[in-house]
Amino acid sequence: MSLWPPFPCRWKLGPRYSRRASPQLPQQDFEALLAECLRNGCLFEDTSFPATLSSIGSGSLLQKLPPRLQWKRPPELHSSPQFYSAKTKRLDLCQGMVGDCWFLAALQALTLHQDILSRVVPLNQSFTEKYAGIFRFWFWHYGNWVPVVIDDRLPVNESGQLLFVSSTYKNLFWGALLEKAYAKLSGSYEDLQSGQVSEALVDFTGGVTMTINLAAAHGDLWDILTKATYNRTLIGCQTHSGEKILENGLVEGHAYTVTGIRKVTCKHRPEYLVKLRNPWGQVEWKGDWSDSSSKWELLSPKEKILLLRKDNDGEFWMTLQDFKTHFVLLVICKLTPGLLSQEAAQKWMYTMREGRWEKGSTAGGQRQLLQGTFWKNPQFLLSVWRPEEGRRSLRPCSVLVSLLQKPRHRCRKRKPHLAIGFYLYRVNKYHDDQRRLPPEFFQRNTPLSQPDRFLKEKEVSQELCLEPGTYLIVPCASEANQKSEFILRVFSRKHIFYEIGSNSGVIFSKEIEDQNEGQNEFFTKFFEKYPEINAVQLQNILNQMTWSRLGSRQPFFSLEACQGILALLDLNASGTMSIQEFRDLWKQLKLYQKVFHKQDNGSGYLNWEQLRAAMKEAGIMLSDDVCQLMLIRYGCPRLQMGFVSFVHLMLRVENMEDVFQNLTQDGKGIYLQKPEWMMMALYS
Repeated sequence: MSLWPPFPCRWKLGPRYSRRASPQLPQQDFEALLAECLRNGCLFEDTSFPATLSSIGSGSLLQKLPPRLQWKRPPELHSSPQFYSAKTKRLDLCQGMVGDCWFLAALQALTLHQDILSRVVPLNQSFTEKYAGIFRFWFWHYGNWVPVVIDDRLPVNESGQLLFVSSTYKNLFWGALLEKAYAKLSGSYEDLQSGQVSEALVDFTGGVTMTINLAAAHGDLWDILTKATYNRTLIGCQTHSGEKILENGLVEGHAYTVTGIRKVTCKHRPEYLVKLRNPWGQVEWKGDWSDSSSKWELLSPKEKILLLRKDNDGEFWMTLQDFKTHFVLLVICKLTPGLLSQEAAQKWMYTMREGRWEKGSTAGGQRQLLQGTFWKNPQFLLSVWRPEEGRRSLRPCSVLVSLLQKPRHRCRKRKPHLAIGFYLYRVNKYHDDQRRLPPEFFQRNTPLSQPDRFLKEKEVSQELCLEPGTYLIVPCASEANQKSEFILRVFSRKHIFYEIGSNSGVIFSKEIEDQNEGQNEFFTKFFEKYPEINAVQLQNILNQMTWSRLGSRQPFFSLEACQGILALLDLNASGTMSIQEFRDLWKQLKLYQKVFHKQDNGSGYLNWEQLRAAMKEAGIMLSDDVCQLMLIRYGCPRLQMGFVSFVHLMLRVENMEDVFQNLTQDGKGIYLQKPEWMMMALYS
């Protein structure tokens, strides 16, 4: 029986605005609109972002559209549409006609973090239960998480193919609907044409982005990537400007997602590899370590099988040196401020202040305008110190400063970003916080930090190492009398931060707790002593850790269990594990702990139903029969499974899934030569 149409009529509903309605974006009451549609038996039609050409835009994108453009809902496009499925690969989205590779690259990075994805994309939405053609997404919009409500009418051609973002799984529509919500937030689909990866990363997370110019990158780039991939970060990159596909397979002026890194052993020497994905879902790198490269023959069979996937899906490996040569920018979005700081700390303080540059008064321009207007820019006082040592300490403090400019028009592309930056000065004497520092102060004092160049980007940020004391931050545009609003954010261990002359008074900081930092420090020190660890050392580490979610029933990792874990992750058959491999393992262990705890009823064991639910929560779908066999194989005689056995099972299943995806030609089966079969049989 067809599910379409589920209701006998379609009514147009005007937007129902919440009290937080903004002149930038109508804040529609999703729950009220959904209830109204269900009560009236209709499908939602969003009059604030209608299914017309006005929502697509008014520029060059219109010229690309097919002559018979239509708007259809997913149940009209597929017999069994799904909003989202945990069974599918994380990287299943492909770019359409809109030139929004920057958006797609950021979105692909988002899919690598299920918890962050579910904050932006509520995954409990569907086309069956309480379906009324209305969907909601969340974006971090200049200091606040805001909901964006849309209907599910999507632009398609005459054949019913989606014109913009689509999934390789034709019945999945979360990506297309998210793109529509982001287009509404930005003004239109046309407003998504061209942009910076960093812009979308901030909108998805509320994090702080740092951009590294790869041509000027220092020798510690691999260390930065290693720490970034281990921590809660989203990573994108961009190629050199241009508009063509190069002979080496890379696309000029294009954004990519960094999906992983790996140090491999190649003829007894290490090779540093970076894994990337093209948002097009095709067109890949053709150089060394590409899918067809002979370099793969230099690896052990196990390492090759687990890393190489010969599939034109847009994902590929390349060396770190080639990455630095062929890409111009690396963008890292940090969700905790301690990523690149040398200061290990679990608790950070965060303050956000809003400000504006007003033409003729506070839009003073950059420092070159010293004699005239620079001093008129908004001025912010920052006092920093180390909380464990007090204000008398002289040890430096890590401080992260982020400056975001707000859009100057409802439509993202209508008015381009200003070129912005900020200056930092030391203030040695107490200052009257109601009077702005005069021009003489800036003439006598040289800034401790200033922009290398002013950037026309949504956000600029800088990590600073400051002695305890008081400082002045002056955000500005490159030219005077340019009107705009901005947000200034400061992260440090301890600080007070406020605007001079502001009537709002001192705003004390909020606290951010990073549970990983203490563990990071322990891991780093341990691996400084032992660059490669064996099974005995792995056992010592795991049994020293506190598994907070497991309560009083702390697991014990036997030597045999650690040997099994090491065998699964030791790709080059060295019998040891590097810090990068351990960090990858620890990232997985934290997820396994979370899903195990969610299903465990306090006994410390999972039964068959709990095991199946826990694996599903982790994105692993097994048949009932296979799940029962796994319980027999890895569980205790009572057919229950403890945490350590659950870890071993999950690692093995995920590795075997990777092996299958790398070897399959059609997604249904694989062909193995005898040596490969013997290795996989013994490996399993």
